[in-house]
Amino acid sequence: MSVDVRPTVVVRRPRAEVAAYMFDPANDLAWTGGITASRPEQPGLLAEGATVVRTAKFLGRTFDYGYVVTAHEPDRLVEMKVDKPFPMIVRYELADVPEGTNVAIGATGSPGGFFAVAEPLMRWQVRRSIAADLRRLKENLEG
Repeated sequence: MSVDVRPTVVVRRPRAEVAAYMFDPANDLAWTGGITASRPEQPGLLAEGATVVRTAKFLGRTFDYGYVVTAHEPDRLVEMKVDKPFPMIVRYELADVPEGTNVAIGATGSPGGFFAVAEPLMRWQVRRSIAADLRRLKENLEG
């Protein structure tokens, strides 16, 4: 079994505007729940090879985790390899729709160790967390 979720939301803003906000780690604390710090290795928008370390609280635990951007298409896609709370791939995907921009965040991975026992809970919690992030993103950009 594994975690494989992909919540979506439509943001009533142009794709380039959504990407400029979402792909900039300086905005992480404003729309990404559960994190208390985001420290990019270099300032500016995410690009392939970029690394960021975040401090997070998840299922009652506080920890640092890093990610590296493994794929990038300007204003369309950022794919990141994440090591905690378990190894996964996270994809930010943006597509034009008549109402603005369809934003999807996909997360796939296979929990191990402590998290393997709670895999159904993990899948639910990851989906719930991403859906909440997307609601904050929408509120911040449309507000």
